[in-house]
Amino acid sequence: MTTDPRTRFPEPPFAAQSQDFPGLSARMKPEPDSGEQSYKGSGKLAGKIALITGGDSGIGRAVAIAYAREGADVAISYLEEESEDARYTERFVREAGRECLLLPGDIATVAQSHAIVAQTVERFGRLDVLVNNAAFQATRASLDEISEEEWDRTFQVNINAMFYVTKAAAKHLKPGSSIVNTSSVNSKHPMPSLLAYSATKAAIANFTVGLSQMLAEKGIRVNAVLPGPVWTPFIVTGMGEDSVVSFGEQSAMSRPGQPAELAPAYVHLAADESSYTTGALYPVHGGMAIF
Repeated sequence: MTTDPRTRFPEPPFAAQSQDFPGLSARMKPEPDSGEQSYKGSGKLAGKIALITGGDSGIGRAVAIAYAREGADVAISYLEEESEDARYTERFVREAGRECLLLPGDIATVAQSHAIVAQTVERFGRLDVLVNNAAFQATRASLDEISEEEWDRTFQVNINAMFYVTKAAAKHLKPGSSIVNTSSVNSKHPMPSLLAYSATKAAIANFTVGLSQMLAEKGIRVNAVLPGPVWTPFIVTGMGEDSVVSFGEQSAMSRPGQPAELAPAYVHLAADESSYTTGALYPVHGGMAIF
């Protein structure tokens, strides 16, 4: 039996709502669907060890749940303020019969970026999949509204930390390992109101393609997913309430994606079956025209 993708998940208008960054999933209306009840694994990542930054909520949570149900043990990093979300994600990883290592802290610092890799390897003995997913965004109407501190913070979290974590992880990755980065459709279709965020997402796309060529000789694959509008805590912390109400209606599906709909792309890119896929920018955006 098939399901109409246009009506499978909630459509706008949504309730006007806002939260302070980083936001919590449980306070969103409706709550994001991360595949808690729907994702079914088939052993595609059996025996692998995965580290997911920003793995507490949103896309990161959906990836953690999917990876666990595909047979991987999972480590997730997140901000201290997101501990409630992290514990919720941990519950579903453990219910899948897999181990879950919680790694609170701000990876915008070099020390914490290196620490999450070291703690993962110490706990599990190795690292097979790195998912660079943590991010920060803020919506601003004009250049004058973007402070130097906010600009620096966006780059520190979105691209600098990705470099720090990846460099530390690469020392432990063996042939057959995989890195999956979260870029965005904004890398191809930048939004003026997300100037700093869009610039970092373009940098991530470029970083992905360049790094894939650098690491190919070591048998390590590097790819990126380019999400479109996805219903995550980012939306209610980084956008005005009017934008939240209509969020996602610009896509061809006339609704935002749910994190659960992104997870299969991350599974596909990490799986051994995708051994010839590297340097790919994998769009999951509900039909937005970006190329």
